[in-house]
Amino acid sequence: MLFQYPVALEQNEDGVIARFVDVPEAITFGDDEEHALHEAQDALVVALAMYIDDRQVIPSGSKPRRGQPLVCLSPLVAAKVALHNALIESKISNVRLASMMGLRENQIRRMLDLDHQSHIRPIEHGLRLLGYELIMHVSKVA
Repeated sequence: MLFQYPVALEQNEDGVIARFVDVPEAITFGDDEEHALHEAQDALVVALAMYIDDRQVIPSGSKPRRGQPLVCLSPLVAAKVALHNALIESKISNVRLASMMGLRENQIRRMLDLDHQSHIRPIEHGLRLLGYELIMHVSKVA
């Protein structure tokens, strides 16, 4: 799954509005495009945290239109989102995953908390137990 989300920018009299087609709950604004894109990163993470709280599947980003800006999740947030989606798809509770990992349920909740600075290794281990592999890809930016 790719966790890159295209952003639609709309100029109005007060500045620039940033919206995500794939995550309609994430909407923000800025004085100009650069500021709106900066704010969009935070708006996206807040909206995705709501999906986690509501135990809803988090969509991966759709293909952007030519020249459309993208907001990419940090590697840690993307791994947490992947773990969240894997739990839902596997129909496994936080309590069950905690038991499988020899952890307490509150440790799983922290692993899924997008604001918590978790270590990647337990998230990777949880994904592996659910039948997923975490792979990182690095590309040179043009």
